[in-house]
Amino acid sequence: MLYFLGEYFADTAGPFRLFTSYIFLCGLGTALGASLTWWLLPKYWHLLPTDKGKKFAVDADKSIGKPVSAGVIFIPIFVLVSLLVVPFNMMFVGILCCVLAAMLVGYLDDRAIGGWSEYRLGALDLVLAILASMIICQMQPYVIWLPLFKDPILFPPWLFIMGATVLIWVSINATNCTDGVDGLSASLSGMAMLFLGGILYVIVGHIAISSYLLVPHYEQGADWAIMAFVMVGCLTGYLWHNSYPSAVLMGDAGSRPIGLLLGILVLASGNPFLILVVAFVVLVNGATGLIKVALLRFFKIGIFGQIRYPLHDHVRHNMGWSNTQVLVRFMLLQAVGTPILLVLLLKIR
Repeated sequence: MLYFLGEYFADTAGPFRLFTSYIFLCGLGTALGASLTWWLLPKYWHLLPTDKGKKFAVDADKSIGKPVSAGVIFIPIFVLVSLLVVPFNMMFVGILCCVLAAMLVGYLDDRAIGGWSEYRLGALDLVLAILASMIICQMQPYVIWLPLFKDPILFPPWLFIMGATVLIWVSINATNCTDGVDGLSASLSGMAMLFLGGILYVIVGHIAISSYLLVPHYEQGADWAIMAFVMVGCLTGYLWHNSYPSAVLMGDAGSRPIGLLLGILVLASGNPFLILVVAFVVLVNGATGLIKVALLRFFKIGIFGQIRYPLHDHVRHNMGWSNTQVLVRFMLLQAVGTPILLVLLLKIR
């Protein structure tokens, strides 16, 4: 909305030109998301359901009674701020609707006694992943760039949707599984969004840099970057209240839409392998547990021995790490590993 106001009034009043600056919109979106989330969360978290504890989770008793499902507050803030600062496009409206739907699914699960079944949640995640994949490609061939291939590849829509659906589904559930230590899921996801925002804005969204690095240029890369930075802002405002010891928990109403958006932004950058670059700690922490459970439940195959999953439970229970150590060490691994992996991903081509 602000972008078009800037275009319309730029000749009348010079300061309106700021609204056509993507850097300004990124900064404004981040600041609004952070400040509104920080301000509104304490005012309304008394209306949220409270945590009942989770079976087998380490220190689950310490969260009992805390407000949960904070995502039902900061996800609408993310949507409204995105509509304000992201240049209007019906594709983005469709994506924001998917994010809201993921939030609603998570909220209903949070407030249900005993929670919904894994199969029910998995099926709903699958539907949302398919819808988001269809919206991203607009049912048209989609350009993808891959490691080891110098030239971009044009994927037919049906093949793109199949691969994108798997990626988004895994991203939703890996992010959800990572939500078990105060500040962990929001910190790792926020860091991944920050890196993705930079990639979308500086690399694939910049015609000169993308040409130099031999990656395709995406005209809407900067638009997606604004959305990424808005979520970074919202997660920052949430982390103010969720840092150890937390006063509020995001619940599935937060982790599911965050995971959905994470997968979407990876696909918007044009390289599905970027999920391994920007969120490898999230995947190792959460997605490997999904593999272990799936193989054991459906194929009776046991792997990873006595390792507990999510991995943050293993290091706390078996290695004696404190919550703060888990948070700091996992963040350090992702902060140091992502730039190294990104350079390798770009240069290996």
